[in-house]
Amino acid sequence: LQPEIITPDEKAVDGGLLPDANGKEPNPGGQTEGSKWQRPRLSRKSLMKCCLVKWIIASTTQQGPDSSDSDLELSMVRHQPEGLEQLQAQTQFTRKELQSLYRGFKNECPSGLVDEETFKSIYSQFFPQGDATTYAHFLFNAFDMDRNGSIRFEDFVLGLSVLLRGSVTEKLRWAFNLYDINKDGYITKEEMMAIMTSIYDMMGRYTLPSVRDDSPGEHVEKFFQKMDRNRDGVVTIDEFIETCQKDENIMASMQLFENVI
Repeated sequence: LQPEIITPDEKAVDGGLLPDANGKEPNPGGQTEGSKWQRPRLSRKSLMKCCLVKWIIASTTQQGPDSSDSDLELSMVRHQPEGLEQLQAQTQFTRKELQSLYRGFKNECPSGLVDEETFKSIYSQFFPQGDATTYAHFLFNAFDMDRNGSIRFEDFVLGLSVLLRGSVTEKLRWAFNLYDINKDGYITKEEMMAIMTSIYDMMGRYTLPSVRDDSPGEHVEKFFQKMDRNRDGVVTIDEFIETCQKDENIMASMQLFENVI
């Protein structure tokens, strides 16, 4: 569902399912030939390609060596009693990863909340070659589950955990929620077109193949031909998940989804 991305400081972004230098298809997660697609384990290198993680880690680095892990744990306890232990149980992040994420989050957002303008600033920074405003708006709304205009640290890391280390089904449910802009439980062609156009607008010229004006429309048409089983003009979450899991090309595209998060 996503085009391949090229960023200014590196060649093609490794989505984990791209061919290697010899033109051979990679072997994700130790998959044997003829077996079902398996989710590869996300490496630290892949984790650092997530814009939201890079934003947090950069903020942590700027703080310098004065903030110790023990100080951070006390800060976390003051923020929410036993919050660190709860989040470790609810996410796929380690204790140290949560501590690093929290340190950067509090440095960037002392109030403990992220607003939509912050998301727009993050994605404008990482995708300066395009216009990230609309995509950042849609992504923020996907994280802001209670629709109150702000995201707490807990919601932030719960979403990141699904996107970066969740199961295939969990990732697909999250993606469906992103595409379902009005949250009515269905994806329309108009909603899919809005999301795809926002991604193309954000990525600008750093895409393979190069972006053409008709590309988002082509993606939407292909999407609905495969997904809309009963031809009623909308896609349900069951249609979405079932079709994605049976289609290797869509699953490969979903692996690239992490590159625009």
